[in-house]
Amino acid sequence: MPRRAHISADIFTLMGNTRPAGMASARAAAAAPTSWCGHCGMSIAAPSTGPGSSSVRCAFCHRLARVERHRGMTLAAPSPPRADVVPAGLEVAAGYYPSVSGKKRALLVGVSYRGTAHELKGTVNDVKEMRRLLCGKFGFPGDCILELTENERDPARVPTRANLLRAMRWLVECSGSGDSLVFHFSGHGVQKLDLNDDEVDGYNEALCPADFEQSGKILDDEINETIVRPLGRGVKLHAVVDTCHSGTILDLPYLCRLSRTGYWQWENHDRPSGARKRPNGGLAISISGCSDDQKSADASGFSESSSSSIGAMTDSFIKAVEAEPGTTYGRLLSAMRARIRDGQGSRRLPGRLGSFVRWMIPSSGVQEPQLCSSEMFDIYRKPFLL
Repeated sequence: MPRRAHISADIFTLMGNTRPAGMASARAAAAAPTSWCGHCGMSIAAPSTGPGSSSVRCAFCHRLARVERHRGMTLAAPSPPRADVVPAGLEVAAGYYPSVSGKKRALLVGVSYRGTAHELKGTVNDVKEMRRLLCGKFGFPGDCILELTENERDPARVPTRANLLRAMRWLVECSGSGDSLVFHFSGHGVQKLDLNDDEVDGYNEALCPADFEQSGKILDDEINETIVRPLGRGVKLHAVVDTCHSGTILDLPYLCRLSRTGYWQWENHDRPSGARKRPNGGLAISISGCSDDQKSADASGFSESSSSSIGAMTDSFIKAVEAEPGTTYGRLLSAMRARIRDGQGSRRLPGRLGSFVRWMIPSSGVQEPQLCSSEMFDIYRKPFLL
């Protein structure tokens, strides 16, 4: 059964606003207008004044946000940081999340949406399995891995919108040449109408934090700005994203089109708008659960170790990496797709005949993991290494 099913249309109306429709009445919004700090993601209360603009200082990062009121809407724009205030990212890293001295660090996020109609069962297991893979196979120090799940007792490590943005800044903060960074997200993902003309298909992709119904989703534009563009020369980022509609979730300029016969080519997703979406000299690569118009599923029911639920994409990624040490990006992507095809189609035709039919006949109902990158390379020659 689909685990990351598309959430009801009344919540995810395709509008430009990143906040879900129906979260609060117009009367409540007028009585207590709220916006979000553009630096740290914390909510800030807007002054209840008439039309015009004013400035509000964020209580968390101490930066000024200009608040403008137009026809009942509150818009906030960040101001340059004061010289006497510690930058928000450094403050977050020192006060909330572990200090990292080595060359490897990872942010693993599993959102369960506990107690809501959108609850997921296996996202915490996804995080546990990714930690095991990173530590056991790629030598990531355990104390350099930050986990955000709803099982955490520390409120700063619950995957709310504000915490997730802070943690994403922690991931890239102070990174230098030779550093390897990993971002893993398991949860719900959605699409929203693009109003900036920077998407080939006309839609933005977005991640849903635990409090998305109150605080809003995180658009691919924000993800790119936070963890892609800051990457300096020699820094490498891998994002493993197990959600619906996640094909181009990092807004990287190149999408790899791979056929079932092994033919591949890079598709340029740069737009005429000219918005800069590339790293500052580093390399960013994303491996996602499905294309932008597909849904991502749960692996329980076809995984041989099915006592606990796990995302189909996370399961296929880990199994493909473990099955072939030193694999290339092309072989990894092909192996992931084959495993998902066999698993999601196992109830139709069993055995070799079923595998052959599923390989020969494309099915729009089966998710296909995607590969995106900030630069083009030969996917069958470049080794996959975290």
